[in-house]
Amino acid sequence: VYNGTSELQLERMNVYFNEASGNKYVPRAVLVDLEPGTMDAVRAGPFGQLFRPDNFVFGQS
Repeated sequence: VYNGTSELQLERMNVYFNEASGNKYVPRAVLVDLEPGTMDAVRAGPFGQLFRPDNFVFGQS
């Protein structure tokens, strides 16, 4: 949920974020690594739910 006071910032949110349901914003990001263990650690961490699952790209070990 956007927590700010600037109308200009709100207008430009779509540069770095995609709007999801419930007025929530998901970061536009692609997370890339050579091994899946690192991506599992990110998903399990406190910010793992911020990213869409299809934005994780990793190799097979």
